[in-house]
Amino acid sequence: MQETEKQYHIHCSEGDVGRYVILPGDPGRCEAIAQYFDDPIHIGMNREYNIWTGYLLGEKVSVCSTGIGGPSAAIAMEELTSIGADTYVRVGTCGGIHLDVLPGDVVVATGAIRYEHTSMEYAPIEFPAVPDFDVTCALKEAGEELGYRIHTGVVQCKDSFYGQHSPRKSPVSYELLQKWESWKRLGVKASEMESAALFVVAAALGVRCGSCFHAVWNQEREAAGLFMPMTEDTSGAIRVGIEAVKKLIQQDRK
Repeated sequence: MQETEKQYHIHCSEGDVGRYVILPGDPGRCEAIAQYFDDPIHIGMNREYNIWTGYLLGEKVSVCSTGIGGPSAAIAMEELTSIGADTYVRVGTCGGIHLDVLPGDVVVATGAIRYEHTSMEYAPIEFPAVPDFDVTCALKEAGEELGYRIHTGVVQCKDSFYGQHSPRKSPVSYELLQKWESWKRLGVKASEMESAALFVVAAALGVRCGSCFHAVWNQEREAAGLFMPMTEDTSGAIRVGIEAVKKLIQQDRK
């Protein structure tokens, strides 16, 4: 591609972002996350990429939204890494699969099912989508210290939101329903749309990435007639992500 002063999609240059970057999906969530920073500055917004930079414990950190799905998340990670970022914490939302996952709980991914296609353009399917161990430990410890209900385990990543929520409408419903039953039997915690791609892209680029999610809903609990208080308040997962970044900063300084 033609050389440009700024990264093509995120419209940022070297120096605009810190080495630690929080990755929500929703551009509207970035300002709320940036309020946890010291001296936050809005760097800019282009397409689905809304970027703020500030400081945590005196270290430059940033938040960059990725939109929905693996392709746009991979673009963000590629371009952020090109200008100096090397540690990523995805803070997103998920739908519970395991019956123990209640709306409002926080899920920390220890691996992701590659039921999407972006990661296929970075690694063969035999390569696992796993997060960085230190980032994952920081997320788990932060969540426990903050007093949230924390679940650790494998999450499922897909490309079609409605393939999960309305599978019977799909011409390939037989496959979607069969796979979903497999995820349940394997004890998968939740379903979301970005982590498999991010974990594999991070491995390809040689950077660190981990993920935590606010559980919005659990369709399996609903189907079982269990208590289901839907919640879209993502502040818990955001606080977990912020505290995890602080832990990583402190560890990296030692």
